[in-house]
Amino acid sequence: MTIDIDGLSEAQLRDLNRRVVERLRAIQQLKTYDAMLKFNVGDQVAFDDQYGDPVRGVLIRHNRKSVTVHGDDGRHWNVSPQLLRKPVVSDHAQPANLIDLSKHR
Repeated sequence: MTIDIDGLSEAQLRDLNRRVVERLRAIQQLKTYDAMLKFNVGDQVAFDDQYGDPVRGVLIRHNRKSVTVHGDDGRHWNVSPQLLRKPVVSDHAQPANLIDLSKHR
């Protein structure tokens, strides 16, 4: 579908712009809400900070546009829920209560 905007007046273009911006905001809010539903308060989560370094922590609050994460380093982070992921337990960072039985054979 092609929209010919060349024939629109300035008032029509401003109205179209307002409606496009409103629609884009609504789409973004739906994506944020959908991403938020994937995580509950108390979930272990991970994300990458502004430098690309991984941060792990516990989700402690759902906000309007973000979530608050209490990082394992003691810091609080307000993060877009779209940046969150479930943390992956690597072979080198196994929780203390897990025993690797392959080493005992």
